[in-house]
Amino acid sequence: MSQVRIERDSMGDIEVPRHALWGASTQRAILNFPISGYRFGRRLLRALGLVKYAAAVANERLGTLDAARAGAIQAAARELIDGRLDDHFVLDVFQTGSGTSTNMNANEVLANRAAQIAAEQAQRGPRAPVVGPIHPNDHVNRGQSSNDVMPTALHVALVEALRHDLLPALARVQEVLSAKAQAFDPVVKIGRTHLMDATPIRLGQEFSGYAVQVEQTRQWLGQLLPALYELPIGGTAVGTGLNAHPQFAKYVCDVLRAETGEPFCEAANHFAAQHAKDAVVATSGALRTVAVALTKIANDIRWLGSGPRCGLGELALPATQPGSSIMPGKVNPVICEAVLQVCAQVVGNDAAVTCAAGLLGNLDLHTGMPVLAHNVLESVRLLTSACHVFVDRCLAGLEANRQRCAELIEQSLALVTSLVPVIGYDAAAQIAKEAAATGKTIRQLVREKGLIPEAQLNAALDAREMTTPGEKGLPVSA
Repeated sequence: MSQVRIERDSMGDIEVPRHALWGASTQRAILNFPISGYRFGRRLLRALGLVKYAAAVANERLGTLDAARAGAIQAAARELIDGRLDDHFVLDVFQTGSGTSTNMNANEVLANRAAQIAAEQAQRGPRAPVVGPIHPNDHVNRGQSSNDVMPTALHVALVEALRHDLLPALARVQEVLSAKAQAFDPVVKIGRTHLMDATPIRLGQEFSGYAVQVEQTRQWLGQLLPALYELPIGGTAVGTGLNAHPQFAKYVCDVLRAETGEPFCEAANHFAAQHAKDAVVATSGALRTVAVALTKIANDIRWLGSGPRCGLGELALPATQPGSSIMPGKVNPVICEAVLQVCAQVVGNDAAVTCAAGLLGNLDLHTGMPVLAHNVLESVRLLTSACHVFVDRCLAGLEANRQRCAELIEQSLALVTSLVPVIGYDAAAQIAKEAAATGKTIRQLVREKGLIPEAQLNAALDAREMTTPGEKGLPVSA
């Protein structure tokens, strides 16, 4: 038996694998774009299924598609939504700039699968609806263009990915950081600015800053959702809505709201919605901000856990695996390193999105849709996974090395800062200079010189008191 079948399109005949649900247009794209091996992920395929399902429902309600064909297409789209047709979406991410190849991949797969479903129903009994031939363009793609379908699917995919994946993952990171901030609040450690010793700070205060960083990134992502709720569907080729029923977009959005629980709506201006991709660019920029925030946090934790004996050693990170093929007993901060690499990739993805958005959004169509979709959704996927790994394999198990923190504070020259209101800046600077030269502590030198009473010295050098506002160690009359 032949392993291929012959399909025909406007360019002629082409061989297609016999098992494949796709057709001629998809097969030509397979041959044209053997570039990266990257394929669109589950989020975008689900969104495509949702859009095609909603379109079939809208066309049926508007009377522009008969109920029998519409029902078969809806049933096929349900299978795409549920992930049962993913093996038939085989195209490379790097393809036609509008994403037409992937839209046609969906049209052909759904048309062929809908025909199969109709045939299966017909075999069950005479009451099955009579379904005529189902055409990928005339029926599955009715009222649509790749130019409004693909950005609509991207918006739906991004909203769902943010709402169900990344935002909950960031909430977990924020939650564990907040818990650590509370647990570490009693731990006073030396602060560091310019990587040099600074005045004391509580470990809990540092972690409270990390928690707020993550909280802010969640807020910024949330503020972008209204822009993503606006969908380009209904604009067809260039935003004018040619070949789409005037109520088509409204009906599609009604169905999408019901299916997702998200307040999707028709774009206020179809020309902005289709010709530019500013909402996607803004989202990618916010994802870059998430990556920058996580980089700061993961890098700080890596530094604070450095050692264990010859580094800072103020944090104890969970030991997850042997760290060296040559040095026995070495354990590295591998989870932090993995998070940092993800963040670097996300920054790179944003650069690709920014470049594509700026260079490929010409005149009445943006021709960088596939690379935008791939990179922004990949950033969400990577950040989501990294957040969960960070929480489970590192953050949840962090412990403070209280003894090390106390030792480093007592040795710090920066303690002299709290003496400035008492003895003046110049005298304090001289004490710090002498301490650096002799190896003595600030406390030892001030005590030896008898500069201030012991009780006042102890009050001035109370490290925990230094972590709150105010001048320390002043006489009561001051």
